[in-house]
Amino acid sequence: MGTVETEARKKRRYTNVQQALLATVAFTGVVLVAAIAPNAPAALMKLPSMQRAKLRYQYRTVLGRLAAQGHIVFEESGGKRYARITEEGRKALLFEQEKAKLLNAKKRRWNGRWRVVIFDIPERRRRTRDRLRIMMQETSFVRLQDSVWVFPYDCEDFISLLKAELKIGAAVLYMVVEHIENDKHLRSHFGLK
Repeated sequence: MGTVETEARKKRRYTNVQQALLATVAFTGVVLVAAIAPNAPAALMKLPSMQRAKLRYQYRTVLGRLAAQGHIVFEESGGKRYARITEEGRKALLFEQEKAKLLNAKKRRWNGRWRVVIFDIPERRRRTRDRLRIMMQETSFVRLQDSVWVFPYDCEDFISLLKAELKIGAAVLYMVVEHIENDKHLRSHFGLK
């Protein structure tokens, strides 16, 4: 396997573990840091010691990364260390959940309307514009033109969260369109009739 594929797989794995830990902290409110160490669950005890050590290291580094990003904070109470999700962490988790919904949207029935996202972001904010394009690609939008993207299912919540995260409110417009001329390639791409 090539280096690019290996790096991509590693990044996906870290992202999955990070999202799982963030969700755990979010749903429980506070999590005892020692409790999420991989040696606590009995099922993980069946793993060879090398794998347990690797998982333990992975959890610690993910928690550190989440703390560095401001998604969780550590608190001490009664001599024990707890992780608590921050407001920034809740926003990040909500954004990732909306993104996951879009990736699973193909299982829904299409109502015949296209969702069109257009944007006009100035050159001085090029990084933001590039990041927006990457997010659109990651969530299966199809590019019609440089700043015009199409998706067949409802994605208004995702676009609202994306606008808030990138701080580009007025620069992005979300439209629901009944018909797009010559949309055969779009229908084919999304597997629609």
